[in-house]
Amino acid sequence: MAWLVLVVSGLMETVWAIALDRSAGFSRPLPTAIFGVALVVSMLGLGYSLRTIPVGTGYAVWVGIGAVGTAVAGMVALGESTSLLRIFCLLLVVGGVVGLKYAH
Repeated sequence: MAWLVLVVSGLMETVWAIALDRSAGFSRPLPTAIFGVALVVSMLGLGYSLRTIPVGTGYAVWVGIGAVGTAVAGMVALGESTSLLRIFCLLLVVGGVVGLKYAH
């Protein structure tokens, strides 16, 4: 269960990062509210997961999911670069996250 909560928390990190960008410095109410809710849900889930998952592994997996999710959302929905080098680097992050999960 802790791993599932950790994955959802990592996805919520993606949500709050995109909402933070869209909030325009907290000047837009809806993205600001989404940012706040997603941030709290993400942190609560991370905290719950770290009860049973070692902090180094849990935090690295959480950050990896959030970073890759945010980068992919930026490429798919926000028109950011989709260069082969960028995609390769994201695959390296995914490989590291998978490796940490199986090394646990």
